[in-house]
Amino acid sequence: MNNQNFTTSIVVDQSPADVFKAVNNPRGWWSNDIEGSTDVLNAEWTYRFGDSHRTKLKVIELLPDKKVVWLIEDNYFKTPKFEGEWIGNKISFDISRIGAKTQLVFTQIGLVPTNACYDVCQGAWTGFVQKSLQSLIATGEGVLNWYAKK
Repeated sequence: MNNQNFTTSIVVDQSPADVFKAVNNPRGWWSNDIEGSTDVLNAEWTYRFGDSHRTKLKVIELLPDKKVVWLIEDNYFKTPKFEGEWIGNKISFDISRIGAKTQLVFTQIGLVPTNACYDVCQGAWTGFVQKSLQSLIATGEGVLNWYAKK
């Protein structure tokens, strides 16, 4: 199916509160080049990756220990064929208990296999969630440059 949104998940030993706190700290797992509040409902913030990627996001849903959703209001990719593909997408983090463990399901609603950036973006998100965010949750320290350590 070509219209499936990209999703990845992790299961950790930490509590839903710990996962919620980590998700709301993207400086700790995504990038330290972030401006603005990332953990306040309706707050707008900007992510940058050098001169190749810039995204303006808005926090549109915060359900403590259960869910976080960001709306992508604007996006720039240095690669022209990717331009505009993220605008209007939502990034959703669903947190739930599975027995004594906590599951986090990450979904970028709008990132689908027909997007030009899909392969690059799904690979990046998988690394950020399964390596950096999981590390932040488990150890208190993310791995922001996980891609350099492949």
